[in-house]
Amino acid sequence: MRYINQLEPNELINNFLSHPPQEFTSWMSEDGIPAFSAKFDLLTTADDDFKNKVHKLPFYKKWRHWLQPKTCFVGTTVSEYSLLTNKVEAHQLADNVKATYTKKYPFVIVKDLPSDSPLLSKQDNQYSKEIIDCLKERGFIEVEGQALAWVPIDFESINDFLAKLSYSRRKNLRRKLKSREKLVINILQTGDDCFFDDTNLDLYYQLYLNVYEQSEVHFDLLTKPFFVELLQNKAANGRIFTYHYDGKLIGYNICFVVNNVLIDKYIGMVYPQARELNLYFVSWFVNLEYALQQNLSSYVAGWTDPEVKASLGASFTLTKHLVYIRNPLLRAILRKLIGHFETDKEKVA
Repeated sequence: MRYINQLEPNELINNFLSHPPQEFTSWMSEDGIPAFSAKFDLLTTADDDFKNKVHKLPFYKKWRHWLQPKTCFVGTTVSEYSLLTNKVEAHQLADNVKATYTKKYPFVIVKDLPSDSPLLSKQDNQYSKEIIDCLKERGFIEVEGQALAWVPIDFESINDFLAKLSYSRRKNLRRKLKSREKLVINILQTGDDCFFDDTNLDLYYQLYLNVYEQSEVHFDLLTKPFFVELLQNKAANGRIFTYHYDGKLIGYNICFVVNNVLIDKYIGMVYPQARELNLYFVSWFVNLEYALQQNLSSYVAGWTDPEVKASLGASFTLTKHLVYIRNPLLRAILRKLIGHFETDKEKVA
Protein backbone atom coordinates (compact mmCIF):
# COMPACT_ATOMS: atom_id res chain seq x y z
CA MET A 1 0.00 0.00 0.00
CA ARG A 2 1.16 3.51 -0.76
CA TYR A 3 -0.33 6.52 1.01
CA ILE A 4 -0.71 9.97 -0.46
CA ASN A 5 2.36 12.02 0.61
CA GLN A 6 4.44 8.94 1.45
CA LEU A 7 8.22 9.15 1.02
CA GLU A 8 9.23 6.40 3.45
CA PRO A 9 9.09 2.60 3.10
CA ASN A 10 5.93 0.85 4.30
CA GLU A 11 7.99 -1.06 6.85
CA LEU A 12 8.81 2.14 8.74
CA ILE A 13 5.15 3.15 8.95
CA ASN A 14 4.15 -0.32 10.16
CA ASN A 15 6.91 -0.20 12.76
CA PHE A 16 5.50 3.08 14.12
CA LEU A 17 2.06 1.53 14.46
CA SER A 18 3.45 -1.56 16.21
CA HIS A 19 5.98 0.25 18.40
CA PRO A 20 4.91 3.88 18.93
CA PRO A 21 7.18 6.32 20.78
CA GLN A 22 7.25 6.21 24.58
CA GLU A 23 3.90 7.18 26.16
CA PHE A 24 2.26 7.45 22.71
CA THR A 25 -0.73 5.45 21.49
CA SER A 26 -0.94 4.81 17.75
CA TRP A 27 -3.66 3.35 15.55
CA MET A 28 -5.01 3.09 12.03
CA SER A 29 -8.22 5.07 11.53
CA GLU A 30 -11.34 3.64 9.90
CA ASP A 31 -10.40 5.66 6.83
CA GLY A 32 -7.08 3.79 6.67
CA ILE A 33 -4.71 6.56 7.76
CA PRO A 34 -2.27 6.47 10.72
CA ALA A 35 -2.90 8.56 13.81
CA PHE A 36 -1.64 8.77 17.38
CA SER A 37 -2.29 10.46 20.70
CA ALA A 38 0.17 11.94 23.16
CA LYS A 39 0.55 14.57 25.84
CA PHE A 40 1.70 17.64 23.94
CA ASP A 41 3.41 20.76 25.22
CA LEU A 42 1.79 23.55 23.22
CA LEU A 43 4.96 25.65 23.49
CA THR A 44 7.08 23.02 21.71
CA THR A 45 7.37 24.96 18.45
CA ALA A 46 6.97 28.49 19.89
CA ASP A 47 9.80 30.99 19.51
CA ASP A 48 12.15 31.45 22.48
CA ASP A 49 11.02 35.00 23.25
CA PHE A 50 7.38 33.94 23.52
CA LYS A 51 8.28 30.91 25.67
CA ASN A 52 10.23 33.11 28.08
CA LYS A 53 7.32 35.52 28.41
CA VAL A 54 4.90 32.68 29.17
CA HIS A 55 7.30 31.15 31.72
CA LYS A 56 7.44 34.48 33.58
CA LEU A 57 3.69 34.80 33.95
CA PRO A 58 2.34 34.66 37.55
CA PHE A 59 1.93 31.17 39.01
CA TYR A 60 3.09 29.55 35.75
CA LYS A 61 4.19 26.33 37.50
CA LYS A 62 0.70 25.85 38.90
CA TRP A 63 -1.19 26.19 35.62
CA ARG A 64 1.37 25.03 33.04
CA HIS A 65 -0.37 21.63 32.86
CA TRP A 66 -3.12 23.42 30.93
CA LEU A 67 -0.56 23.87 28.17
CA GLN A 68 0.10 20.11 27.98
CA PRO A 69 -3.22 18.56 26.88
CA LYS A 70 -3.79 15.05 25.61
CA THR A 71 -3.73 15.64 21.87
CA CYS A 72 -4.76 13.59 18.85
CA PHE A 73 -2.45 13.79 15.85
CA VAL A 74 -3.42 12.67 12.38
CA GLY A 75 -0.09 11.53 10.95
CA THR A 76 3.01 9.86 12.34
CA THR A 77 6.36 10.94 13.72
CA VAL A 78 8.29 8.72 11.28
CA SER A 79 6.96 10.19 8.03
CA GLU A 80 7.88 13.58 6.66
CA TYR A 81 4.23 14.28 5.84
CA SER A 82 0.75 13.32 6.99
CA LEU A 83 -0.17 10.07 5.28
CA LEU A 84 -3.54 10.31 3.54
CA THR A 85 -5.59 8.11 1.23
CA ASN A 86 -7.46 8.91 -1.96
CA LYS A 87 -9.99 6.20 -1.13
CA VAL A 88 -11.91 8.94 0.69
CA GLU A 89 -12.84 12.31 -0.79
CA ALA A 90 -11.14 15.24 0.94
CA HIS A 91 -14.40 16.72 2.26
CA GLN A 92 -15.47 13.34 3.66
CA LEU A 93 -12.10 12.78 5.32
CA ALA A 94 -12.30 16.24 6.92
CA ASP A 95 -15.79 15.43 8.21
CA ASN A 96 -14.60 12.11 9.60
CA VAL A 97 -11.57 13.60 11.36
CA LYS A 98 -13.69 16.26 13.03
CA ALA A 99 -16.49 13.88 14.00
CA THR A 100 -14.18 11.12 15.26
CA TYR A 101 -11.61 13.07 17.25
CA THR A 102 -12.72 16.57 18.27
CA LYS A 103 -15.22 15.35 20.89
CA LYS A 104 -12.71 12.97 22.45
CA TYR A 105 -9.65 15.25 22.46
CA PRO A 106 -9.38 18.95 23.41
CA PHE A 107 -6.72 19.39 20.71
CA VAL A 108 -6.58 17.71 17.30
CA ILE A 109 -3.68 18.33 14.92
CA VAL A 110 -3.47 17.14 11.34
CA LYS A 111 0.29 17.43 11.15
CA ASP A 112 2.82 18.09 8.40
CA LEU A 113 0.61 18.59 5.38
CA PRO A 114 2.76 19.50 2.37
CA SER A 115 2.57 22.88 0.72
CA ASP A 116 3.34 22.42 -2.98
CA SER A 117 6.16 20.03 -2.16
CA PRO A 118 8.67 19.41 -4.98
CA LEU A 119 9.18 15.93 -3.51
CA LEU A 120 5.62 14.82 -4.24
CA SER A 121 3.43 14.29 -7.27
CA LYS A 122 0.97 16.86 -8.57
CA GLN A 123 -1.87 14.58 -7.43
CA ASP A 124 -0.50 14.31 -3.87
CA ASN A 125 -0.08 18.06 -3.59
CA GLN A 126 -3.55 18.69 -4.97
CA TYR A 127 -5.22 16.32 -2.49
CA SER A 128 -3.31 17.93 0.40
CA LYS A 129 -4.46 21.37 -0.74
CA GLU A 130 -8.03 20.13 -0.82
CA ILE A 131 -7.87 18.62 2.67
CA ILE A 132 -6.34 21.86 4.03
CA ASP A 133 -9.19 23.89 2.56
CA CYS A 134 -11.80 21.44 3.84
CA LEU A 135 -10.38 21.39 7.37
CA LYS A 136 -10.28 25.20 7.50
CA GLU A 137 -13.95 25.28 6.47
CA ARG A 138 -14.67 23.05 9.49
CA GLY A 139 -12.98 25.31 12.06
CA PHE A 140 -9.39 24.06 11.94
CA ILE A 141 -6.71 26.75 12.20
CA GLU A 142 -3.85 26.72 9.69
CA VAL A 143 -0.41 27.02 11.31
CA GLU A 144 2.84 27.13 9.36
CA GLY A 145 4.74 23.93 10.09
CA GLN A 146 8.36 22.90 9.94
CA ALA A 147 10.76 23.35 7.05
CA LEU A 148 11.78 20.08 5.41
CA ALA A 149 15.38 20.22 4.15
CA TRP A 150 16.30 18.54 0.89
CA VAL A 151 19.01 18.70 -1.75
CA PRO A 152 18.38 17.98 -5.45
CA ILE A 153 21.26 15.91 -6.83
CA ASP A 154 21.80 18.22 -9.78
CA PHE A 155 25.59 18.52 -9.45
CA GLU A 156 28.36 16.37 -10.91
CA SER A 157 30.72 16.32 -7.93
CA ILE A 158 31.03 17.53 -4.33
CA ASN A 159 33.33 20.29 -5.57
CA ASP A 160 30.59 21.33 -7.97
CA PHE A 161 28.13 21.41 -5.05
CA LEU A 162 30.51 23.42 -2.86
CA ALA A 163 31.03 25.92 -5.66
CA LYS A 164 27.41 27.04 -5.17
CA LEU A 165 28.20 28.19 -1.63
CA SER A 166 29.89 31.42 -0.62
CA TYR A 167 33.67 31.56 -0.31
CA SER A 168 33.56 31.84 3.49
CA ARG A 169 31.25 28.82 3.80
CA ARG A 170 33.41 26.73 1.46
CA LYS A 171 36.51 27.61 3.46
CA ASN A 172 34.83 26.79 6.76
CA LEU A 173 33.45 23.47 5.49
CA ARG A 174 36.75 22.34 3.94
CA ARG A 175 38.40 22.95 7.31
CA LYS A 176 35.76 20.90 9.14
CA LEU A 177 35.85 18.10 6.57
CA LYS A 178 39.54 17.46 7.22
CA SER A 179 38.48 15.39 10.24
CA ARG A 180 37.05 12.84 7.79
CA GLU A 181 40.60 11.53 7.33
CA LYS A 182 40.55 10.36 10.98
CA LEU A 183 37.38 8.32 10.56
CA VAL A 184 36.62 4.84 9.27
CA ILE A 185 33.32 5.00 7.37
CA ASN A 186 31.23 1.99 6.40
CA ILE A 187 27.76 1.42 4.95
CA LEU A 188 25.64 -1.36 6.43
CA GLN A 189 22.14 -2.48 5.52
CA THR A 190 19.13 -3.15 7.69
CA GLY A 191 18.90 -6.87 8.31
CA ASP A 192 22.68 -7.39 8.43
CA ASP A 193 23.91 -10.02 10.91
CA CYS A 194 25.43 -7.44 13.27
CA PHE A 195 21.94 -6.15 14.10
CA PHE A 196 20.98 -9.44 15.68
CA ASP A 197 23.60 -9.02 18.40
CA ASP A 198 22.11 -7.68 21.66
CA THR A 199 25.25 -5.78 22.64
CA ASN A 200 25.34 -4.05 19.30
CA LEU A 201 21.64 -3.18 19.50
CA ASP A 202 22.16 -1.69 22.96
CA LEU A 203 25.01 0.43 21.62
CA TYR A 204 23.01 1.77 18.67
CA TYR A 205 20.07 2.64 20.88
CA GLN A 206 22.29 4.40 23.40
CA LEU A 207 23.82 6.57 20.66
CA TYR A 208 20.31 7.53 19.58
CA LEU A 209 19.47 8.45 23.18
CA ASN A 210 22.60 10.61 23.34
CA VAL A 211 21.27 12.76 20.51
CA TYR A 212 17.72 12.83 21.89
CA GLU A 213 18.86 13.95 25.33
CA GLN A 214 20.88 16.90 24.04
CA SER A 215 18.18 18.08 21.63
CA GLU A 216 16.24 21.25 22.39
CA VAL A 217 12.90 19.64 21.48
CA HIS A 218 11.81 16.49 23.30
CA PHE A 219 8.68 15.05 21.76
CA ASP A 220 8.84 11.53 20.37
CA LEU A 221 11.21 9.21 22.24
CA LEU A 222 11.57 6.10 20.11
CA THR A 223 11.58 2.85 22.05
CA LYS A 224 14.12 0.05 22.04
CA PRO A 225 11.67 -2.39 20.32
CA PHE A 226 11.18 0.18 17.54
CA PHE A 227 14.92 0.37 17.01
CA VAL A 228 15.36 -3.40 17.03
CA GLU A 229 12.67 -3.82 14.37
CA LEU A 230 14.10 -0.91 12.40
CA LEU A 231 17.62 -2.35 12.24
CA GLN A 232 16.62 -5.97 11.69
CA ASN A 233 14.12 -5.40 8.87
CA LYS A 234 15.90 -6.23 5.62
CA ALA A 235 12.85 -5.40 3.51
CA ALA A 236 12.97 -1.76 4.66
CA ASN A 237 15.97 -1.21 2.37
CA GLY A 238 17.77 0.86 4.98
CA ARG A 239 21.35 2.11 4.78
CA ILE A 240 23.31 2.68 7.98
CA PHE A 241 26.33 4.93 7.55
CA THR A 242 28.72 4.22 10.43
CA TYR A 243 31.63 6.31 11.69
CA HIS A 244 34.42 4.78 13.78
CA TYR A 245 37.24 6.65 15.48
CA ASP A 246 40.10 4.91 17.23
CA GLY A 247 38.29 1.59 16.78
CA LYS A 248 35.02 2.75 18.40
CA LEU A 249 31.64 3.61 16.91
CA ILE A 250 31.09 7.33 17.50
CA GLY A 251 28.14 7.94 15.20
CA TYR A 252 25.77 6.72 12.51
CA ASN A 253 22.99 7.80 10.16
CA ILE A 254 20.04 5.56 9.36
CA CYS A 255 18.74 6.35 5.87
CA PHE A 256 16.35 4.75 3.41
CA VAL A 257 16.37 4.58 -0.37
CA VAL A 258 12.84 4.85 -1.76
CA ASN A 259 11.80 5.87 -5.27
CA ASN A 260 15.33 6.98 -6.12
CA VAL A 261 15.53 9.28 -3.08
CA LEU A 262 17.87 9.03 -0.09
CA ILE A 263 15.87 9.82 3.06
CA ASP A 264 17.86 10.59 6.21
CA LYS A 265 15.88 9.54 9.27
CA TYR A 266 17.83 8.87 12.47
CA ILE A 267 21.23 9.67 13.88
CA GLY A 268 23.24 8.48 16.85
CA MET A 269 26.40 10.04 18.26
CA VAL A 270 28.94 9.85 21.06
CA TYR A 271 29.76 13.19 22.64
CA PRO A 272 32.09 15.05 22.76
CA GLN A 273 33.94 13.05 20.09
CA ALA A 274 31.23 13.59 17.45
CA ARG A 275 31.45 17.37 17.90
CA GLU A 276 35.23 17.43 18.02
CA LEU A 277 35.38 15.50 14.74
CA ASN A 278 32.65 17.60 13.07
CA LEU A 279 30.64 14.45 12.45
CA TYR A 280 27.43 16.31 11.58
CA PHE A 281 29.15 18.06 8.67
CA VAL A 282 31.13 15.01 7.57
CA SER A 283 28.00 12.85 7.48
CA TRP A 284 26.15 15.46 5.40
CA PHE A 285 28.71 15.19 2.61
CA VAL A 286 29.02 11.40 2.91
CA ASN A 287 25.27 11.19 2.31
CA LEU A 288 25.48 13.55 -0.65
CA GLU A 289 28.34 11.50 -2.13
CA TYR A 290 26.33 8.31 -1.76
CA ALA A 291 23.28 9.85 -3.44
CA LEU A 292 25.49 11.09 -6.26
CA GLN A 293 27.25 7.74 -6.73
CA GLN A 294 23.93 5.87 -6.79
CA ASN A 295 22.42 8.30 -9.33
CA LEU A 296 19.64 9.23 -6.93
CA SER A 297 17.45 12.23 -7.66
CA SER A 298 17.55 13.91 -4.25
CA TYR A 299 18.58 13.73 -0.60
CA VAL A 300 15.92 14.45 2.04
CA ALA A 301 17.57 15.65 5.25
CA GLY A 302 14.67 16.10 7.68
CA TRP A 303 13.18 18.88 9.79
CA THR A 304 15.73 19.70 12.47
CA ASP A 305 18.41 22.44 12.45
CA PRO A 306 17.10 24.40 9.44
CA GLU A 307 19.63 27.22 9.87
CA VAL A 308 22.57 24.82 9.84
CA LYS A 309 21.19 22.92 6.85
CA ALA A 310 20.64 26.17 5.00
CA SER A 311 24.33 26.98 5.49
CA LEU A 312 25.12 23.54 4.03
CA GLY A 313 23.27 24.30 0.82
CA ALA A 314 19.89 22.72 1.50
CA SER A 315 16.66 23.78 -0.12
CA PHE A 316 13.43 23.79 1.91
CA THR A 317 9.78 23.01 1.49
CA LEU A 318 7.36 24.12 4.20
CA THR A 319 4.59 22.13 5.80
CA LYS A 320 1.30 23.13 7.42
CA HIS A 321 -0.47 21.93 10.56
CA LEU A 322 -4.25 22.13 10.81
CA VAL A 323 -5.23 22.56 14.44
CA TYR A 324 -8.63 22.21 16.09
CA ILE A 325 -9.07 23.55 19.62
CA ARG A 326 -12.31 22.59 21.28
CA ASN A 327 -12.30 25.44 23.81
CA PRO A 328 -13.54 28.56 21.97
CA LEU A 329 -11.54 30.95 24.19
CA LEU A 330 -8.26 29.11 23.57
CA ARG A 331 -9.12 28.90 19.88
CA ALA A 332 -9.50 32.68 19.73
CA ILE A 333 -6.22 33.18 21.61
CA LEU A 334 -4.29 30.88 19.26
CA ARG A 335 -5.53 32.76 16.22
CA LYS A 336 -3.97 35.90 17.69
CA LEU A 337 -0.66 34.21 18.52
CA ILE A 338 -0.06 32.06 15.41
CA GLY A 339 3.04 34.03 14.39
CA HIS A 340 4.92 32.86 17.49
CA PHE A 341 4.66 29.23 16.28
CA GLU A 342 5.94 29.74 12.73
CA THR A 343 9.69 30.14 13.39
CA ASP A 344 10.99 27.79 10.66
CA LYS A 345 9.55 29.98 7.93
CA GLU A 346 11.72 32.88 9.14
CA LYS A 347 14.85 30.73 9.55
CA VAL A 348 14.92 29.60 5.91
CA ALA A 349 13.56 32.76 4.29
